[in-house]
Amino acid sequence: MIILERTSVMNLENAIRGARNPMNSWARSDSYYNEKGEYVLGENDLGLAVRLARAGSDHRKYLRMVFVSADITAPLYWWKEYDTYKVATAANSTSTMHKIHSKPFTLEDFSHDHLTPDALLLLEQFVVQLEKIRLRYLETKSKEDWYDLIQLLPSSYHQMRTCTFNYETLINIYHARKAHKLQEWHTFCDWVRTLPYAKELIIGEE
Repeated sequence: MIILERTSVMNLENAIRGARNPMNSWARSDSYYNEKGEYVLGENDLGLAVRLARAGSDHRKYLRMVFVSADITAPLYWWKEYDTYKVATAANSTSTMHKIHSKPFTLEDFSHDHLTPDALLLLEQFVVQLEKIRLRYLETKSKEDWYDLIQLLPSSYHQMRTCTFNYETLINIYHARKAHKLQEWHTFCDWVRTLPYAKELIIGEE
């Protein structure tokens, strides 16, 4: 399971203006803000943006100036793969070290959408035991109980991070992960396709 929410796309206007700097072609810019306050690429600007995007990373430097922010809730096993991407990304996460004991454990804290019935029953029993340890820790403040929580925490446990990317980074992620066996990556790539001008500037011709 993965949830992507509170998405913001920023700096498209400045990025497109910068894309025109090499040829001093600012007078050809035809983009504008619509009544919703959204920046809309005109025919000239979109044509230039697409040509540069398709010409390769050396020519599409402007895409590194288009920023995306989103809150992502995903299991730890997905975050381990996401952490492969270190260039032009940043994230602030909720803390398991400091806050693992702050709320009761429930089944909904864990990804279980693909578990078989036997495995789901095992996870349900495990969650009950984790909650017992958490309650004991609240009483004792014992470091041993705290370590039990940290070291027993399954990789299906959900963590939320506020993440930033740029469009160039999303090109790399999308094309590397769109056929991945984890369903979470397919959901992530579906989200990428919803971003402004994603078809033209990120996905390209598939």
